[in-house]
Amino acid sequence: MKKFLQKKLKDQKGMTLIELLAVIVIIAIIAAIAIPAIGNIIENSRYGAAKADFQNAIAAANLYVAEEGAVPTEAQLTADYFADKGSIKTLTFAKVGTTNVLTVAGKFEISGVEKTLAAKTNAELSELSAADFKALVNP
Repeated sequence: MKKFLQKKLKDQKGMTLIELLAVIVIIAIIAAIAIPAIGNIIENSRYGAAKADFQNAIAAANLYVAEEGAVPTEAQLTADYFADKGSIKTLTFAKVGTTNVLTVAGKFEISGVEKTLAAKTNAELSELSAADFKALVNP
């Protein structure tokens, strides 16, 4: 049996053109499916990072309110509590009614495009997935 296989393999020098084309077509089909999916994952991760930046801003603002007793401006917050704003360009905070719950609103940039977030609390942001956050800021 071994000699039979060696004799058969000895006559074959490589792959035929049809076999090579079949492999190329299979790889192209896999790439056509995978590349858009990877692009969406990357874009959603950018929106997830922006959402996390706003959540960090609210956490820093809550610290400011606890220590200073007033709602911070962007300049007050970034001076000591929130030095790295990430993708955030502008921030505004407001209290919800008479409670100590803060809302955050602002502008941020993703892939060179400026987006706007309407006033949201930390709880509202926590409930959103990256895709939901993307839909919220891209009407």
